[in-house]
Amino acid sequence: MDKGELYDNFEKMEAQTLEMSQLLASMRDEMTQVLERNTQLEVENTHLRERLNELEHHNKKNKSGHGLSNLKKLYHDGFHICTEFFGSRIEGDGCMFCQAIIINGEKNDNTTN
Repeated sequence: MDKGELYDNFEKMEAQTLEMSQLLASMRDEMTQVLERNTQLEVENTHLRERLNELEHHNKKNKSGHGLSNLKKLYHDGFHICTEFFGSRIEGDGCMFCQAIIINGEKNDNTTN
């Protein structure tokens, strides 16, 4: 290898090294953007999970109260809500089994709130 070839090879290596350096800088910039976006999505995901948990908790409260109010309405309309006579007409002063269901339901609602 003569001196001219050696010089040409060094110039090629220098150009390749410069190109590689630019490629690495570009990749670093892209990686930085990806990591920033990932962090943003993690934060957003955390907030969405918290909000979902709040909504689920709120829905559970509403469902239990809503079911109890439906049972109370049925009972006050004159129908049994107890498992023994469910759906049949109440005769007389009322049913202590039905009343126990309502009382226990109200106690449970008060303890979950």
